[in-house]
Amino acid sequence: MKTSDFYYELPEELIAQTPKEPRDSSRLLVYDRKTDKTEHSIFHDVGNYLKAGDLLVINTTKVYPARIYCYTEHGGKVEVLLLKRLNITDWEVLVKPGKKCREGTVLTVNEELSLKVLSRTEDGGRIISFNFNGVFEDILSRVGEMPLPPYIHEKLKDKDRYNTVYCKQEGSAAAPTAGLHFTPELIEKLKSKGVEFAEVNLHVGLGTFRPVKSDEIEKHKMHVEYCEITEENAQKINAAKREGRRVIAVGTTSVRTLESFADENGLVASGGKDTGIFIYPSYKFKCVEGMITNFHLPESTLLMLVSAFIGREKALEIYNLAVKEKYRFFSFGDACLFL
Repeated sequence: MKTSDFYYELPEELIAQTPKEPRDSSRLLVYDRKTDKTEHSIFHDVGNYLKAGDLLVINTTKVYPARIYCYTEHGGKVEVLLLKRLNITDWEVLVKPGKKCREGTVLTVNEELSLKVLSRTEDGGRIISFNFNGVFEDILSRVGEMPLPPYIHEKLKDKDRYNTVYCKQEGSAAAPTAGLHFTPELIEKLKSKGVEFAEVNLHVGLGTFRPVKSDEIEKHKMHVEYCEITEENAQKINAAKREGRRVIAVGTTSVRTLESFADENGLVASGGKDTGIFIYPSYKFKCVEGMITNFHLPESTLLMLVSAFIGREKALEIYNLAVKEKYRFFSFGDACLFL
């Protein structure tokens, strides 16, 4: 299957630059595979399409302010993007410009924080070691900026808007954006209707924004991310599966986590591991029976995942309809519910 099979035309003005306020005021496109029916709604009315016993699986990862700006001893500015924490002081990072970051280079953020380049990674990143006075997380929250996707050019006024209201474990360089539409009030409203919630954790890496470079999607090498499901949450998910209740993933990260841990019967194991699962048409879903997700980039692995769930032609038909109806696209955009 060709990468170009997943292309659609998107006017740039439909790429959302800022989040909608309040969170649940985004539009919601609903598609039901059984009836082949499409509806247009608002996210705060998502409960109209859910029923008692449905299990929503949310990703509780938290984005940290991973973009920091440093200076060389000669005053040159360097952008550092934190990717993965290796221990208390050391991180894997991306740097720009790379020529200013040779092994042994010391960069200064302020009087509280500096770093030293230890080595270069295979894909052009760096391993660095921080030197800090105080609590690292506190310093980072002051000096760091949220690592917004490259297609968002507006500065984010409120850092919390690039995290879900239920985020817990810090570790992501990008948000699980389908969850950005939920408010505490909406969650309580859904619970009062009998909708249940289970939690998983997948730390989203920047690989989520990397384009598919191969002409044939089967040749694409998927990025690897860490995910986990606790025993308590695995039991909730498996109870829903055994009882014939719908398991609906909130976001593609929840989809990938569930499918990474599911056996052939759709039951999930508990534990933590790295996953490089690549879901594209011909994939047979084992656990997920519905998903809430945003609108994704043309020719992206996320659009391929959606296409595996509802069919490629239907996915492109829905996306072209969304363009015509002027839905907002990508991370701060509107949502879809696929059942």
